[in-house]
Order: sequence, then structure tokens, then C-alpha cells
Amino acid sequence: MSGPEHHTGDIGRRVAARREQLGLSREDVALRAGSAPGYLQYLEEQAAVPGMGFLLRLADALETTVGALTGGAADLPPGVGHAAYHPELVELDPGECRELLGTHGVGRLAVTTHEGPAILPVNYVVAGDDVAFRTSPESLPGRAAGGEVAFEVDHIDEAFSQGWSVLLVGTARTVTEPGAVRALEERAFTTPWAGAERDLWVAVTPARVSGRRIRVHHTHRTPGTPGT
Repeated sequence: MSGPEHHTGDIGRRVAARREQLGLSREDVALRAGSAPGYLQYLEEQAAVPGMGFLLRLADALETTVGALTGGAADLPPGVGHAAYHPELVELDPGECRELLGTHGVGRLAVTTHEGPAILPVNYVVAGDDVAFRTSPESLPGRAAGGEVAFEVDHIDEAFSQGWSVLLVGTARTVTEPGAVRALEERAFTTPWAGAERDLWVAVTPARVSGRRIRVHHTHRTPGTPGT
């Protein structure tokens, strides 16, 4: 007899994806959010509707926003919020840049074509110092192999009007050695969102890595609000 069927809700899928992206266990997140691991499991596997208080704690534990967990900003372009008070733009060192790249995500590949520059979103993984993605040989990313490209990834926190971006510039090459291909496939978090046959791995070895972060040191306090 098969086990009980799970009807996972959108919030549960977003919570699980964000938790895995951060490399956290359910116990880790539950401790951060002041909850029980069993309830977090229930939230991830069932179509649960948690209260706002728990969602606020959970968003903080997952280093994201309630809007991101509930999908409230899914159809909005980034950057629609107001600029923060007292922001600071800082340069990131190469170690911070590589840490922010994480192990998977969606980035933007900039290539040069006969019609001019083009920027294309790709699902990517990090393998050592390289960034790799799957594509098809006839696509623009596939044809970029052998030339210099730029790769950018960023994160925007609409709630606090802050975020970061990392830029890599280097040479793209195809990955064909069976062991290297197998290692990339095992590391990949997801198949390409665009679907279809995208079995060609392309890796970018960066010659230059740079990054910037917007930090907010103070928030605006409305008149009459207690505070220093």
C-alpha cells in the first residue's frame, strides 16, 4: 500500500526551495524561526496556510521576505520599491562574490552576436571557480563557447531596498569529458527551465570577478514613533 498523498502548497514549495538553496536542514530553520521541525515538514509537504506572525519569523529565518515566500511579488519587476534611507554601496571581494554565487540559481549571460550584444537568462551551477549551464548547441549561449562572455547574478530585497550583484568575465568553453559532465549533472539543482533538449554543458572560467552590495544602516522613522 502506498503512503499518504501529499498536496504541497505554493508556500511549502517556496520554503523548501529557499531552505535547500541556503543549505539548511528543517531543524536549522525551525530553530531560527522558533518553531518545531515537524510543523516545518507539514508546511513543506501539505497545503498549509500559516499565520502572518509565523510567516514573518520564517521569512527572517530564511533570509527572505514574506512576499517572496507567498509569491506576492512573482509578477512584479524588481526595483519597484522606494530607495532606502542612508544606503551604502560597497565593493565585494572575490571570496564574497564566489560565496554569493551559491551552488545554483538563475543568472544572465551576456554574449556578442552579429546583431549586437545579447543578454540571456540561464539556470547555472558553480563548479570550483567555474560557472556552468546547460543549453543546446544551436542556441546563442551554445554558440558563445570559445569566446569571451560576461555572467551576472543578483539578489534584490524589495522589503529593505537592498541587494547585491556579482559579475564574472571570462572565456566560455564546452564541457564534453564524460566524468566532468556527470559531475555537473549530479551538482545541478534543476533542469533548464526553458525545457526541450538542452544537453550541452558550457562552463565559464572567470578572468575577472567583481561585485557590489547595497547596505542599509538606518531605516526611516515616521514622526511620533519611539526610538533613538
